[in-house]
Amino acid sequence: MSAALLVLLLLWVPGLIFGAAIRLRGWVLAAAAPALTYGLVSIGGLLLGKLGFSWTLVTFGVWTLLASAVLLLVTTLIQRRWPAIVDTDDKISRNGHLVVGAGLAIGLAVGAVTFLRGIGTMNRLAQDWDAPHHGNLVRWLAEHQTALVSTAGAIGNQPENTNYFYPGTYHELLALLLDKAGITLPELLNAGALSTVLVWPVGIAAMGLAWKLPARVVAFAAAVSTWFSPFPYDSLWRGPLWPYVAGVALLPALLALATYLVRPRGITGPVAFALAGAALVGLQPSLAFIAAGLLGVIFLACVFRLIPIDWKRAWPSLVGVVVLGGLAAAPIMLPSMGSASGVAAMVWPSEATPAGAFGQMLTFSGVAAFPQWWIGLPALLGMIVMVKRGQMLWMVGVWLAFGGLYAVTVSLESPLIQKLTGVFYNDHWRLAVLLPLPGSIGFGVAVVAVGTWLVNRYRDRVPALARAPWAPVAVSLVFFLLISLVSGAYIGRNSARLGQAHHDGPVVSEAEIAAYRWLGERVKPGERVLNDVFDGSAWLYAVAEVEPVEWTFYGTPAGTPNNYLVRNLNKINTDPRVREDLNELKVRYVIIGKGYVRADKQLTPGLANLDAIRGFRRVFKNEGAAIYEIEGQEHVVDLAATATNR
Repeated sequence: MSAALLVLLLLWVPGLIFGAAIRLRGWVLAAAAPALTYGLVSIGGLLLGKLGFSWTLVTFGVWTLLASAVLLLVTTLIQRRWPAIVDTDDKISRNGHLVVGAGLAIGLAVGAVTFLRGIGTMNRLAQDWDAPHHGNLVRWLAEHQTALVSTAGAIGNQPENTNYFYPGTYHELLALLLDKAGITLPELLNAGALSTVLVWPVGIAAMGLAWKLPARVVAFAAAVSTWFSPFPYDSLWRGPLWPYVAGVALLPALLALATYLVRPRGITGPVAFALAGAALVGLQPSLAFIAAGLLGVIFLACVFRLIPIDWKRAWPSLVGVVVLGGLAAAPIMLPSMGSASGVAAMVWPSEATPAGAFGQMLTFSGVAAFPQWWIGLPALLGMIVMVKRGQMLWMVGVWLAFGGLYAVTVSLESPLIQKLTGVFYNDHWRLAVLLPLPGSIGFGVAVVAVGTWLVNRYRDRVPALARAPWAPVAVSLVFFLLISLVSGAYIGRNSARLGQAHHDGPVVSEAEIAAYRWLGERVKPGERVLNDVFDGSAWLYAVAEVEPVEWTFYGTPAGTPNNYLVRNLNKINTDPRVREDLNELKVRYVIIGKGYVRADKQLTPGLANLDAIRGFRRVFKNEGAAIYEIEGQEHVVDLAATATNR
């Protein structure tokens, strides 16, 4: 667990330093720290890379301290010239802090237990489609000590593309710790995912308090925030969508920071919000559209006076955040425009009927065979209570807007829906992640409302209730414990969902990893290993620092040497081009893995029957993989160097 602790420290400490420098305090500072850290990585990585500095813990630390010192000076000067007005009614009692802390502890514990139970061990690799690409990118950035993803075209099977783009902030942060203090790649990836789970309830707590919800409501909301399946667990097994999930986990903190714009406190709000915006864009550009939607709902609530706002006081902060946010996010966002058409072209089939989708929205359950009744129905009740009381109505608007968009996306297919959800890969799973945001708040409101109602209903029949001021709290707690008992906090369900992609195989097993490490001890610098497209060997570089011919499950374009070799290697004795391509790519070994990323995939015909073909010598075999050395390729790197020097 040392890896998890170091990742948590790296995620929180830089943001805490910077946040304190710009006068963030309390729960908002604690929740916003990861967002500020990611923002420092997004901007600092790009800036340091362009200036030619290596990307290391030292340079990142210096950048963090320098940026914090500059902003401390600027904030102090502005505060002296234009003192910020601080609302005095934001104070929370000591008991209120303790209550929220207790609820948060439950949410953190459930999230950690569910995650660790789901993955089984911190040394286990995720088995789904995107995982090796994330691992390869972390390894590339760490090995080359750079935060410039444009240099990593090779891992996307685009070695000639010097403008390669993939959102890299998440990987840049993790790259700082790879192979430090004995942290292995599997431990690092799992620690990063665990940190995301733990960021979420802290943000829920801070958001609730920032928007002046009662401490009891916030405590129950934070406690239940890690019980919902759609976030974070569904997107941690499916994909896994690690950078996207990390960004979604920051949204509650972003909404807490939004109170610094509605009730301004000098330059603090615009600076913090702009840096958090840079974090979202750096993690996954589509998150900018989610953030815009959330802020749009809040803005409309302000326009219709559902949120009190002094426009004369607020307009400098609103203008400031637009200007600073644009300056911070634009350099990170612009490179993603080149891949926008490919993202929008993705189409996922419907997975529910319209009636079923509406039910999933009402129960905050996402794509599931059985809704999460025990927390979904109380959350729905909470939405009704909020409407009746006129309490935090903008959150109800968030649920209706994004929940409705999810419902139509998961059940209907049309060009209009595809345009509306194009930035999310037209993927309803990426929209379902927002259901737990209003769901947590609705649950907290409902539990407190039920407790209060029961006390008022039976006050005359049970005199003790009338005499005890703490009776509503006690009844609410009993109601919460009853839900916890019958639902089991959904730990079993969510750990089982997470465990779908965390086994010893079939895509990459411990036996295959042993084969990768065998290669890592023998492959010479400059050599590549020929591998199949759909087996787990896409992990070769991430795990063993061995460059494969096929880096991803998408494969290389037809006509390239890489693609030709995979399809025709077993024709080595009859097709001269095979040997030419082997020499060009500097290939000496071939690895054949047992498992495949999808059940309908199988060995590419060009790699079949190597045991029966002259020129291939099997040098390694276990239950997960076989490795062959190609005769005549023993000195391929030296021959290539000699040819180059002529």
